[in-house]
Amino acid sequence: MKTEYEFELPRGYRDNSGEIHKKGRMRLATAGDELVAARDPRVLNNPSYLTVVLLSRVITEMEGLETVSVHVMEELYTADLAFLQDMYQKINDLELPVMKVVCPSCGQEHEVQINFTRGA
Repeated sequence: MKTEYEFELPRGYRDNSGEIHKKGRMRLATAGDELVAARDPRVLNNPSYLTVVLLSRVITEMEGLETVSVHVMEELYTADLAFLQDMYQKINDLELPVMKVVCPSCGQEHEVQINFTRGA
């Protein structure tokens, strides 16, 4: 199972010296990441801050930076933050399992997603 994914930001993070950092890596989130972020005082004061704190926990690397802090996430351009939010959502969404079935009428084989969370 793949747990880390590379990315390249559309605009990039500009550090204090003016250098642009675009490439990085994001790992899958754990339940602990989400719990710690939800308990963060900044999030308790402003729930929309959750994304910033959570991304700072799951981004493991940005080219040329020692650490990826909340401050780095705060300084991103909105296009880059939206890009990372979308990536986070895509890599952490549950992929439903697939089962091969055969149509009883025509005999053609199909793949069907199995959704265990759907009510009976």
